[in-house]
Amino acid sequence: MADKTPETGAPQLTGTDQQKTVEWIDRNMATHFANVVNVQSTREQVDLFFGTNQTWNISSEPKLAVDLSNRVILTPHAAKRLWAVLGGVLREYEQRYGVLTVDRS
Repeated sequence: MADKTPETGAPQLTGTDQQKTVEWIDRNMATHFANVVNVQSTREQVDLFFGTNQTWNISSEPKLAVDLSNRVILTPHAAKRLWAVLGGVLREYEQRYGVLTVDRS
């Protein structure tokens, strides 16, 4: 429960009531391109695999060559937050540029 400040009578925030700010430090960030993504999960984690499709002529090749370059391992809670944020970003994108259709295979 917040106490009242004597000067203003406004609630004084303490402990977990205080608003936190996030400082994004990007000096060690790496940027990678991916046009392929796959996901697997266990009870404890969600694994995201990112890669690049290396197949030149998809219609004539018997298989796709995907060069996996990154794996990101998330807790289920972090994966749920990512799902919510990505959903919002994609809704805004589709409102601006039109509906995206994807093959779910």
